[in-house]
Amino acid sequence: MDAAYVGDIYAEHLTEADLQLLAEAAGHQGGAAELRRDPAIIPDLLDHPRVFAVLFGRSGSASRDLTAISPFLLFAAAVHRAAAELAVRGAVPYPRVPAADVRQMSGFLESPSRRLFLAELLSSFVRVTGGRYWVRTEEGERLRELTELDLPRLAEILDAVPETDRPGVLRRLGDVALFLAGVLPGYAIRHVFGGVDATALWFTVRGAAEPWAGEPAGTAAEEPAVEMLEYLGSHWYRRAWELAPVRSARLAVLPEVAEGFRPARRVLNYVAGRYLFAASGR
Repeated sequence: MDAAYVGDIYAEHLTEADLQLLAEAAGHQGGAAELRRDPAIIPDLLDHPRVFAVLFGRSGSASRDLTAISPFLLFAAAVHRAAAELAVRGAVPYPRVPAADVRQMSGFLESPSRRLFLAELLSSFVRVTGGRYWVRTEEGERLRELTELDLPRLAEILDAVPETDRPGVLRRLGDVALFLAGVLPGYAIRHVFGGVDATALWFTVRGAAEPWAGEPAGTAAEEPAVEMLEYLGSHWYRRAWELAPVRSARLAVLPEVAEGFRPARRVLNYVAGRYLFAASGR
């Protein structure tokens, strides 16, 4: 995805109030109207340090009314700030993070399309959706309740939807896995795999013909749930790309995230711990 196309997608998400704040904070003279006419400059404005300072209360503008600002702008500013900090090793406030990990995280964020992907991902979970679905059991069809964060039940939907809908379900499975591992790892460790046979989730990746023979290589005993989410999430994204009937430019980021799932997860750990949870009191 080139910068102009990424800017267009940013503009789709941002409200007039978002654009006006972005222009004012970054010192862009044209205001919201100019950004609508030339959205290609939006990603560069999000890199401006004063944008983050205004949104997260680290400047003299803390009194600014932010109630009209969209969550997407907050998430985009946080992701861009992380990219700037991680690009400078000395700016990272966690000395125990290995230098190799920081390089991988920074490398993941070098791509404008991957920065946009993470902002969209975070924004998509502002409200967690749910519903009901039918599932075949040994006792016949049963109606079950579902929320997006219930990953095993979300995976069951793959057996109930038409083939044309499976790429979308696989994409959302990857999103949920990345969100849980990156933003809510404690919840994932406590709840996602409690009493669940991981083989059932493995089948959604490769099918019953290739059963999972054991733990994935490199699984850490202290974080098996997070490691499993990395393993499954990367495969779900890859399968979503492989099965997509139309491989659009916007969808082309999926194999990149599949390949870089671990650094993407670590970036979200960084963003959540450094910015989002720290600001939640406000």
